[in-house]
Amino acid sequence: MSERKGLKNRGYEAEDVEDRRSAVEEFTGAKMTTVSKFGFEPPCASKNIENMIGATQIPLGFAGPVHIDGGDAKGDFLVPLATTEGALVASISRGMSVITKSGGAKARIFGDAMTRAPVLRTKGLEHCIEVMRWVDENEGLLKKAVAGTTSHGSLVRIEKFPDGRNLYLRLSFSTGDAMGMNMATIASEAVCREIEEATGATMVSVSGNMCSDKKPAAINLIEGRGKTAVAEALIPKDLVESSLHATAASIAETNIRKNLVGSIMSGTLGANAHAANMAAALYIATGQDPAQVIGCSMTLTTCEDLDGDLYICVRVPAIEVGTVGGGTRLPCQREALEMIGCLGDGKARRLAEIVAVTILAGELSTLAAQAAGQLGSAHAALGR
Repeated sequence: MSERKGLKNRGYEAEDVEDRRSAVEEFTGAKMTTVSKFGFEPPCASKNIENMIGATQIPLGFAGPVHIDGGDAKGDFLVPLATTEGALVASISRGMSVITKSGGAKARIFGDAMTRAPVLRTKGLEHCIEVMRWVDENEGLLKKAVAGTTSHGSLVRIEKFPDGRNLYLRLSFSTGDAMGMNMATIASEAVCREIEEATGATMVSVSGNMCSDKKPAAINLIEGRGKTAVAEALIPKDLVESSLHATAASIAETNIRKNLVGSIMSGTLGANAHAANMAAALYIATGQDPAQVIGCSMTLTTCEDLDGDLYICVRVPAIEVGTVGGGTRLPCQREALEMIGCLGDGKARRLAEIVAVTILAGELSTLAAQAAGQLGSAHAALGR
């Protein structure tokens, strides 16, 4: 189609986008009138998409303000959320309001490294052991190879998983304020070239799925990927009853029977009400890779009844976000990041803590609604 029109796939001038959209309309019979109307110049998306014909617009709202006492996120925040699910923003806003009235949420980052896990083919078990020994003895050389690929990241850990003629190396990188997948991929290829030359092992794939990228995986649930964050809040008894229309005991019981036992019985990785929901809305609003929401879907939500007060905590094992590069270059997404002071260098850990607290707020509100038997009525009123 584009060849017939004489277009290059990566043409981003306005006339290229218009010609390509016209070709799509001619081929499909669909009219792309609304798709053609968007508020940025097409060249802004030159590093984000190919064969551009327009833009899909998703409603953007906000929740908050929410008070956060984090290691990097400190103060009151209005959080941008892009979604088509009615009742979601209202629910998160309710949770944030209750958290703020209770004194706010605490949040901390406990892990910060992007992983890539190439798989190497060896001649057999003895050769596999030799390669592992060489890797141990030459870690400095491999770190130097990584440094030659980027000035923003470094190799921080190498884990080795032998399997006969297969050798998986789970490489962990610091990636600054970029989400870092491309950085980790390029660096991993450089590591494998050094190993191939020195040992005779062969890189079969730069990703052997032990990373594990864009898939639910126990290794990420346990060890983390990107940023691992924990957020907590203590909701006084009077607020639980007056604002959430439930009790700490009923919310804690709902969490145990639904999130913990139900998740175990279904084999779910993680145990939460709908953590991916909050992450997706915030990721889309701020130009993150929506596929990385899978890491947040493995959140563990904990609730305890402390003499009538409600303690609630979320452990989010894999928050894969960046505040530079990728979709953060786009103008709408940049403005959303500016709303929460997370645009540019030095802001990625702050964004991860905001993600964790947003998930905390959504979990609080939804668990309370289910404990009070109000989830259906809320969706009937706002989401239908």
